[in-house]
Amino acid sequence: MPSMKDTFDHGYAVSKDIKIHYAAKGQGKLILFLHGFPEFWAAWEHQLTTFCTKYQAVAPDLRGFNLSDKPSLPQQYHVKLLVEDIRNLVYHFGKKEMILVAHDWGGGVAWAFANRYPEMVEKLVIINSPHPGVFARELLENPAQQNASAYMNLFRSPDSEEILSRNDYQYLKDALTKGQSRWRPSDALMQDYVSAWSQPGALTGGLNYYRISPLHPPTTEAETVIIRQIAEAPRAMFEVRVPTLVIWGELDEALLPGNLEGLGLYVERLEVKRIPDGTHWVIHEQPELVNSCILSFIEEVNF
Repeated sequence: MPSMKDTFDHGYAVSKDIKIHYAAKGQGKLILFLHGFPEFWAAWEHQLTTFCTKYQAVAPDLRGFNLSDKPSLPQQYHVKLLVEDIRNLVYHFGKKEMILVAHDWGGGVAWAFANRYPEMVEKLVIINSPHPGVFARELLENPAQQNASAYMNLFRSPDSEEILSRNDYQYLKDALTKGQSRWRPSDALMQDYVSAWSQPGALTGGLNYYRISPLHPPTTEAETVIIRQIAEAPRAMFEVRVPTLVIWGELDEALLPGNLEGLGLYVERLEVKRIPDGTHWVIHEQPELVNSCILSFIEEVNF
C-alpha cells in the first residue's frame, strides 16, 4: 500500500531565501491549508483528499516545520515574514487569490494575512485559532484562559526542546492524544509525526513561533503592557473584511470558547460553527463534519 506521502504531489516554493515545502493535489481554484504546532502538512490529509476533487488543494509545511527551511532565530518567525511566505506560495501556483483554511498557529498567520491582503482571500476558514485582538483580551481578563495558556511560557523557555523531545517526544504525543482528545492516530501516522519533529532544527523552528509572539500569559509588567496595547488597539489594525467561517471545537483545553466572544467586533462578515464535542484536534476527530462545514461555506454562503 502506498504511504500517505505518495498520495500527493510534493514540491517547494521559494519565499525570499526560504524554501517552503508543500503537498498538493487537484486542479482549479486554489484552496490553501495552514497547519499549527506541533503538526505539519499531513494534518490536512482528510481535507486534501476531499477538496482535490474540485480544487487545487495545497498544504505547506510552514517555515520551521518538517521539510521547509528552519531559520534558527526567533525574529525570523515574525508574523510579517510568515505572511509573506504564504503570499509567495500563492504566486508560486500562478494565482492571485485563494480560499484560506487554517488551524492553530496556521490560523495566527491566516488572520494576519487576511488583514493585510484581503484582496487575495476569497474566503477565510479558521479552526480553533484565536483572533489576536480577542486573545489579548482573554489573556488579560480571563484567569481560565491564562491557566489554559500556561504551556506557552514553557514553550518559550530555553529548556523546551529538551523537555518536548524526551522519551521519543512523549510530551508531544500526549498533547495530540491525551486529555479530552479523541484523536487516535495510527502507529504509522504517529511515526510520520516523530519523523517531522526529528528533522534537524524543526523543534526549535516550531517553538520559535511562541518565542517571538507577544501573546502569551504575561510574566512581567512590560509584557502586560504590550498585550494591553494589542487588546486596545484601533479595530482597523486587526480587522478582517473577507467572508469568514470560524469552526470551534468547544472542548479545546488550550483555547477556550471565550475566544469567540466579541469576535464580530473585528470580523465584518462572520459565521461561527461551534462543535460541542470537538477538541483542539477536531479536524482529525470529525473530518467529515469539518469538511462539510467548509464546503457549504465556500460554495453556498454569500455575504
